[in-house]
Amino acid sequence: MKLFDENWTPLLMDWFDTHKRDLPWRTDSPRDPYKVWVSEIMLQQTRVEAVKAYYTNWMEHFPDIPTLASAKEDDVVRQWQGLGYYSRARNLHTAVREVMETYGGRVPETREEIRRLKGIGDYTAGAVLSMAYGKRETAVDGNVLRVFARIYNIEENILSAKVKKEITALVRVRQDAARPGDFNEALMDLGATVCIPGQPRCEVCPLSSVCKAKAAGKEAEIPLRVKKKEVPVEPVTVFVMRAGELYLLHRRPSKGLLAGMWEFPNCVGEGGQGKKALTAELAAIGVRVEEVSGPVKQIRHVFSHKVWQMSVYEARAAKDVISPLVVPSGWRWVPVTELADFNLAGPHNRILRDVDELTTK
Repeated sequence: MKLFDENWTPLLMDWFDTHKRDLPWRTDSPRDPYKVWVSEIMLQQTRVEAVKAYYTNWMEHFPDIPTLASAKEDDVVRQWQGLGYYSRARNLHTAVREVMETYGGRVPETREEIRRLKGIGDYTAGAVLSMAYGKRETAVDGNVLRVFARIYNIEENILSAKVKKEITALVRVRQDAARPGDFNEALMDLGATVCIPGQPRCEVCPLSSVCKAKAAGKEAEIPLRVKKKEVPVEPVTVFVMRAGELYLLHRRPSKGLLAGMWEFPNCVGEGGQGKKALTAELAAIGVRVEEVSGPVKQIRHVFSHKVWQMSVYEARAAKDVISPLVVPSGWRWVPVTELADFNLAGPHNRILRDVDELTTK
C-alpha cells in the first residue's frame, strides 16, 4: 500500500463494523434522534463510562420528548445530579419544550433548525443529524481533531479556529456518503480507544499504514494543543449548620454557576477570616452561630474555569434559632431525613453523604 492512501475511509469502516463499542444509546436502528441528543449532551465534558448509568437511569424517567417536556425542572436536575455542568440539563429541558411547541415533538431535520434549539452547537447538531437521520453532516470533537491531525500530520494548534475549519473540511471530504453517522462514530471510537492522547496504540490502528504522523515518527507529538491558562483556586468556607434536628440550606441564584441548586452555607475565604465572614453573613439573615468546630473535611471541586478548595466545618446555631420562619426567601431549615430530596450542588452533595459523621449527635 502507498504511504498515504487518500481513500482510507473503507479501512476505518471495516474496523468499526468489527470493533465498535457497545453503548446503551446505540441499540436502536434506525437511531432515535432524542436518544442520540441526550447521549451527546451527557457526553460533553464527561467520560463514556460515567455516562452509561446516568443515560440508562435518565431513559427510565424520561423515555421520550413528551415525558421530558412535561417534567418539572427540579425533577430534571435531580436525575442529572452528579454529572455536573447543570446548565446542560436545563438547556435540554428548555429545548425539548421548544421541540414540542414548534415541531410537534419531532426533532428537526435541518442544521439551521436544530441549531436554534438551546444548548445545541455545531457538534451536537451534526451528531444528531448524521446518526439519527442519515444526513451527511460532520460532528467534529476532540477525538476527531486528534485523529485527523495525526493522519495528515498537522503540526499547528488544533484548538485554533483555522485548524478546526480545515479539519472539518477534510472530514467532510472523507465521510462515508452512505453511512455518515457510522463514519462519525467510527472516528469517535478510534480516537477514544486507539488513537488516544499521548502514546497512540498504532499497532492495532486500522489507519497506521496511511498515517503521515506515524510515517514521520511524530505520532506521540501530534496534535499540538496550546495549553490553557492556569485555573485559579478559590478557597471556600462551608458550615454544616445545625439547629436542633434541622439543617440550614441556601438556594443559589437562578443564573450563573450551579444556578438554582441548593447548598450548605458558604462564602469565599479560608481559615479564621472565612469563618468570621460566614458567621457575619448568617447573622445578617437572623441566624446566630454559637459554635464552630473543624475543619472536619476538605473538598477540592474542579470546574472548567476555576477550582473550589472547600473547608467544611461543623456549626451550631444558638438555641433561640430553631424556627424555619426566621430565615428569608432562598434559605430553609430542613430535617435531616429530607436533605436528600433537595437538588444539592455537586460539591455539597458530597458533603451530604457525610452529614451523620460531620455533625455531633
